[in-house]
Amino acid sequence: MSRLDSMLRRFTAQRDGLNWSADHIAALEGDILDMGLGNGRTYDHLRELFPNRRVWVIDRVLKCHPSCVPPSEDFLQGEAEPMLEKLAASGHKIALAHYDFGFGVKEKDVAEAARLSPLIARVMQPNGLIISGQPLVGLTPIAGPQGIPKDRYHFYHL
Repeated sequence: MSRLDSMLRRFTAQRDGLNWSADHIAALEGDILDMGLGNGRTYDHLRELFPNRRVWVIDRVLKCHPSCVPPSEDFLQGEAEPMLEKLAASGHKIALAHYDFGFGVKEKDVAEAARLSPLIARVMQPNGLIISGQPLVGLTPIAGPQGIPKDRYHFYHL
């Protein structure tokens, strides 16, 4: 599969998973968390999907498209571990988290996701939903929407 086809498959799985999540957390209180702002495409989609929820964002740097800059009070800039600890200490609970951190090196990305998994669990609302581009550990895997190839995207409940 070409890199272009792989990227399109990933973006489609991501969008379909996020759209699917809206019904699954409709009755659940809590905020939304986007881990890995990047260009801001996912953040932009999340704020459209969940206009009445606070959308937190964690990233090392703010380098997104100007139309996708989160409010400063919702942007936790820095390394993931201390930002997740800060969010946990604040008492805010997350109904839906989207994990998209990465260096672009599969082994390194998988190791970071495993290391951060317990911290992600700490910020989640009971029965919260986590959607991830990387496998996470210590969370309950669930079936995502039909049509997403196995291991393309990962879905978990706390």
